[in-house]
Amino acid sequence: MSQKVLVIEDEPTLARLLSYNLTQEGYDTTVIDHGTEGLQTALQRSFDLIILDIMLPGMNGFEILSRLRQSGNVTPVIVLTARNAEEEVVQGLKCGADDYITKPFGVAELLARVSAVLRRTNHDEGRVSESSEKVITAGELYIYPEKYEVILNGDSVPLRPKEFEVLLYLVQRPGMVITRDDLMNVVWGFDYIGGQRTVDVHVSSLRKKLELGQQSVQIESIRGVGYKLVMPKKLGTPK
Repeated sequence: MSQKVLVIEDEPTLARLLSYNLTQEGYDTTVIDHGTEGLQTALQRSFDLIILDIMLPGMNGFEILSRLRQSGNVTPVIVLTARNAEEEVVQGLKCGADDYITKPFGVAELLARVSAVLRRTNHDEGRVSESSEKVITAGELYIYPEKYEVILNGDSVPLRPKEFEVLLYLVQRPGMVITRDDLMNVVWGFDYIGGQRTVDVHVSSLRKKLELGQQSVQIESIRGVGYKLVMPKKLGTPK
């Protein structure tokens, strides 16, 4: 069965370009040219991927993405951003985007990013079910790999999938300096086309959600290299 892609884009020429090339590549493509209608379609129907423009009539891409994630919808999203608009990239990633494409872009880049995101998504689903660990602890932090669940001081911490994987990788290597390249390759995959800024944005968001203090684990930045997880207690697995 063909994978289903929802394109939310109001510029007619670009929408036709996206639809034509995705369809030629074998994807079942739906195109919506209005923000509010796009959100409703994404919530009412099942898709394997959403390609989302930022500037849309009715509702902008950031609001669509935020509402999708707040509703529990975890469909991968690639946002379309303007050239030299780093703030759009950062905000999109913070809202829950999985990747971004800067306009103008070539067909080859588009198809490569679509394929990479879908491949990572399928790989992640398989990896979760194969996890052998039941729970990992770091101080008052409890991590459940099979459920993608994090508990801190008795409270559940909602994390996006990539934030969870970053935390899991760091917490399994306490005190070790992990480079941005290592995190990029392990969490996003060797075929990921995006830059290291993606790693920094996810780590920043992770810190805020965990509200790490002196009595809990901390993610330290190692300038020019990457990150290191420091915690007061040794990792353990409760019986």
